Amino acid sequence: MASTERTLVLVKPDGVRRGLTGEVLRRVETKGYAVVALEMRVATRDLLEQHYAEHIGKPFYEPLVEFMSSGPVVAAVVEGQRVIEGFRSLAGSTEPTLAPPGTIRGDLGRDWGTSVQQNLVHGSDSVESAAREIGIWFPGL
Repeated sequence: MASTERTLVLVKPDGVRRGLTGEVLRRVETKGYAVVALEMRVATRDLLEQHYAEHIGKPFYEPLVEFMSSGPVVAAVVEGQRVIEGFRSLAGSTEPTLAPPGTIRGDLGRDWGTSVQQNLVHGSDSVESAAREIGIWFPGL
């Protein structure tokens, strides 16, 4: 049996602004995952520089940091069997227009014509990324 994993889930500023935090968390919990930490905050530039360190210098970096600091973000640590893969499947493609119906982005997202894709949620993409990201957002865990 696969071991229990943890992942970082972020409801991005567009999701918070649109009042979708509860719907995202409902889908996470309905899937059977446990929310083990939860916090709403406006992300600082320092925190975002740590989170997006691998993207520094790329053309989309500054617009991404600007978007992610444009309003409150809800950060959650979610736990369960294969939760990293499971949440990414639940979230759907990073491109909301192509995300299948039934996914968070497929049901709730769309292209807004902005310079950075506003796609509602973030989920860690690997065990290593999850550990690094959880350490940035929830250093006490």
